[in-house]
Amino acid sequence: MWSGRLVPEKGAHLAVAAARAAGLPLTLAGPVVDEEYFRTRVAPRLGGPVRYVGHLARAELARLVGGASATLVTPCWDEPYGLVVAESLACGTPVCGFDRGALGEILTPECGRLVPYADVDALASVVWRARGLSRAGCRARAEAFCSLGRMTDRYESLYEELLS
Repeated sequence: MWSGRLVPEKGAHLAVAAARAAGLPLTLAGPVVDEEYFRTRVAPRLGGPVRYVGHLARAELARLVGGASATLVTPCWDEPYGLVVAESLACGTPVCGFDRGALGEILTPECGRLVPYADVDALASVVWRARGLSRAGCRARAEAFCSLGRMTDRYESLYEELLS
């Protein structure tokens, strides 16, 4: 599974290359924001086991992510958070991605695998190993690091620190 805005900085074309190199099917979902990028870098790579399902409603996206064996996250820039990572982990789905931006802060060896930026072959190789990670462990990481309760606790702690 890969989801997000279809723009160059999200690197969907690299996810397609990794899935093909791994010999695995890939479902892409998200809004086409950059028409030229989609037309020239993504659409020509669709077909066979690689499909684009459009911009989905939240429930349908959660169903697809939750049913996937892994989510590929391929940022081509230093993302400051990584909502796709949090959503995948919340669905109990392991994440494989490029070690850029916040991904290294969110993922642990129990819930995902990171590879150097743009190393499609390395990404293809870790997908097979990530498929065996504990789905309960992925969900636990989301609850511990990405949940609303955790965010609220961190804000309260920060406010208390600033007031003291």
